[in-house]
Amino acid sequence: MNLDLGTISVRSLTQHDKHLLVKWLSDPSVLAFYEGRDNPYDLKRVDEHFFQTEKNVQRCIVTYQNTPIGYIQYYLVTSETSKLNLGTGRHFGMDLFIGERDFWNKGIGTKLVQGMVDYLIAEEQADQVIVDPQITNKRAIRCYEKCGFQKVNILSNHEYHEGGFRDCWLMVCKSEGG
Repeated sequence: MNLDLGTISVRSLTQHDKHLLVKWLSDPSVLAFYEGRDNPYDLKRVDEHFFQTEKNVQRCIVTYQNTPIGYIQYYLVTSETSKLNLGTGRHFGMDLFIGERDFWNKGIGTKLVQGMVDYLIAEEQADQVIVDPQITNKRAIRCYEKCGFQKVNILSNHEYHEGGFRDCWLMVCKSEGG
C-alpha cells in the first residue's frame, strides 16, 4: 500500500519499522487512548502483535514530509469478524495514532483520516468506514466528525483499557452510495 496525500503519505509496514512502534507504543501519552498506559510494548510484543497475526489487516506507517510519525491500519469488517450489525455492503474498520507528539494538534490527523476514507471508498469500494474511539477521546472524535463520521451508538464496555472496560462510540462515514 502506498498512498500519497501531499505532505502526508501512507506505506505498508515493514520489519524496519519495529523500533518505531516500540518507541510510540511505550509512550504514555500515546498509550492513554491506544492500548493503555499499563500496557506498553517491547520488541517481542510488537513482533507478535504487528507481524505474526491477522493477515487480513493492512498495517501501515504514516509519514509527514518523509518523517515517520504514526501508524494506521484498516481491514474489511464482516459479520464473521464483528458482532456489529452494519447491514449490507462493504464495511472497513480503521485504527490509527500519531506517535510523534510534536505532530499533534496540527491538522495532520484530519488530513490523514480524510485521505484514508477517500482511498477506502475509491479503491476498496467501501460503502462505510467505521471507527470506535473511546467516548473520552475528544480529540479523536472531533477529528472523525470533521471528516464526515457520525456517531451511531455507544458500544458499552467495548474495549478493555487500563484495568477496566470502556465505552466507545461506533462512528460511521458512508460513501455517497452507501
